[in-house]
Amino acid sequence: MTSQRILDAARDLFAARGYRATSMQAIADRVGITKAALYYHFDSKDEILRRLTLPLLDELELVLTEAESGGGGADEVRWRAIEGYVDVHLRHRGTLTMLVKDMTLLVQAPVAERFRAAIALANELVTGPGGGLAQRVRASQVVAGLADPVVLFRDEPAERLRELILDGARALLGEPAPPRPRGRARGRNGGRPAVLTPEQLAQARSMYAEGRAVEAIAAHFGVSRATVYRRLEI
Repeated sequence: MTSQRILDAARDLFAARGYRATSMQAIADRVGITKAALYYHFDSKDEILRRLTLPLLDELELVLTEAESGGGGADEVRWRAIEGYVDVHLRHRGTLTMLVKDMTLLVQAPVAERFRAAIALANELVTGPGGGLAQRVRASQVVAGLADPVVLFRDEPAERLRELILDGARALLGEPAPPRPRGRARGRNGGRPAVLTPEQLAQARSMYAEGRAVEAIAAHFGVSRATVYRRLEI
């Protein structure tokens, strides 16, 4: 679909040149459409940036909220947050690289406010209840080290990079990762299904192509937004 081609082209250009150095004309040229056609799909470059960052931010907020509310002891919460944080950033390496290319994007609202809030929550969950200064400093080191390697080593295989990042987090914390749950057939969001059937996936893609919001698609099928983002690969 044209809108997805525009987003893909913009992500690549923002990552290579920087957001401010990339014009709408450059995006149109990369896609092979006119500038007028580009504006038919997106009102502005800011709107393109918003659409590119929403999946990363929505998923990051979701996995941290689920980590916090998933029950269990402090160690289980900590490792749900750590693993979820890493997984989201690995799924959105292109977007993260784009944001890091132009660091001013990370200090401006509304994107910056949501990132700061997510990082603060991650720090809190990794610290655990009642943590003192030493625990808070160590937690901030762990959280900072979860995303940086994703950009620095973005050409490495995701699974290998994930393994090494988690090994580093364990080394900093001086503790092993908790056992990973197995055989869970339902989503983590209160029993919602974690997958879409092939028929539902086809319908979801059609709805997205028609401009339906991810939130509306997720509500229609009774799945999480994260599931929609993963299955549609957006």
